[in-house]
Amino acid sequence: MPTQTTEAPETRRRLARIATEVLAPWVWVLGLPLIVAWKVTGYHVGETVLWGLVVGVTGSLIPMAVIVRGARKGKWDSHHVTDRAGRLVPFAVCIGSLTAGFVGLIAGGAPHEMIALAAAELVCLIAALAITFGLEFKISMHAMVAAGAAVMLIRVYGPWLALVFLGVAWVCWSRVELGDHTKAEVTAGMAAGVVLGGGVYLLLDTVLS
Repeated sequence: MPTQTTEAPETRRRLARIATEVLAPWVWVLGLPLIVAWKVTGYHVGETVLWGLVVGVTGSLIPMAVIVRGARKGKWDSHHVTDRAGRLVPFAVCIGSLTAGFVGLIAGGAPHEMIALAAAELVCLIAALAITFGLEFKISMHAMVAAGAAVMLIRVYGPWLALVFLGVAWVCWSRVELGDHTKAEVTAGMAAGVVLGGGVYLLLDTVLS
């Protein structure tokens, strides 16, 4: 019969695994544009789907398809690419695909908030690439994306969305609990998400409005 001390670590790891999967970067990058588009298009279903999916598909689904395929072929350790050295190709794919989406938003006359969102995501990706390989520091993308998304949601929907930071804290904890990141890596990721992701979005939203 398992003891309470044995069950506790198993429960912690189960909760950590749930957070890591449910609040993974690709989930945020797919869902966030749709949530933002819903508000900034005046709750117009067609425009929400159009602009939300331009960002969601190019920033999340296309890169994730490449990453999952590569993981199945053994090119990197998992779909989370926890090995720092294996992140170059995934970063390049993400940046290239999202850049195409960014151009499409501008060419299609998308709401400025969607352009600002895509630009903020691009800045985060480029910064993460530079930090990961320039500084040889495996910054947490889970933390960066979640924190940046939280700031954007607060800007679009109001201060009550600060509750989203509970989810940010949960996913940051999960990355450390699973041993995929250190406390320094998730702290750096969260700070970069707020400053770069959230900051760039706030700046461009103001300048372009």
